Amino acid sequence: MKMTLCMHVFSVKMANKGPSYGLSREVQSKIDKKYDPELEERLVQWIIAQCGDSVGKPQPGKQGFQQWLKDGCILCELINSLCKDSKLVKKIQSSTMAFKQMEQISQFLGAAERYGVTKSDMFQTVDLWEGKDLAAVQMTLLSLGSLAVTKDDGCYRGDPSWFHKKSQENKREFTEEQLKEGQKVIGLQMGTNKGASQAGTTGYGRPRQILNN
Repeated sequence: MKMTLCMHVFSVKMANKGPSYGLSREVQSKIDKKYDPELEERLVQWIIAQCGDSVGKPQPGKQGFQQWLKDGCILCELINSLCKDSKLVKKIQSSTMAFKQMEQISQFLGAAERYGVTKSDMFQTVDLWEGKDLAAVQMTLLSLGSLAVTKDDGCYRGDPSWFHKKSQENKREFTEEQLKEGQKVIGLQMGTNKGASQAGTTGYGRPRQILNN
């Protein structure tokens, strides 16, 4: 009886697990389709140009790209190479321990945000380490490259045509005197309505007058 009950519970669990796994696989399949092999090739070229030949070269394909960047060290070298004076990641240490690798990836993400990459363009640590969404990793690196080209501070290495320049805000700054002059103009424009009359106009809703001759 006990064995039958255990088998029943196991069967229910497996039945519940099936559709969930199927759905996860479908979602993962859609994410995988977003991965761009051509962009991978361009990013690899840039990272090698930026960091030097010492970073090696990955095997072509998603898995090779993931394994190449998985411990976070190359990413940290990349972000540091884009800085002139102080390095954004103070300590880069290779490790085979999972939490150390994920910590290194997190350091890169924090440094990339300080460099100027927006949070909406940032991948999550598990996207790279577990291979959950390597397309998101590509997008972060694409955004980082575009930002480096846009800054044009002499730190970018490689072909500038690999990335599009980001559009920059055209902020205008006004002096206190200019702002006061602007307020005067607005005051004068408002003053032109002074003395205006509503004589001869008919208010909304007033009854219509009919004159009998």
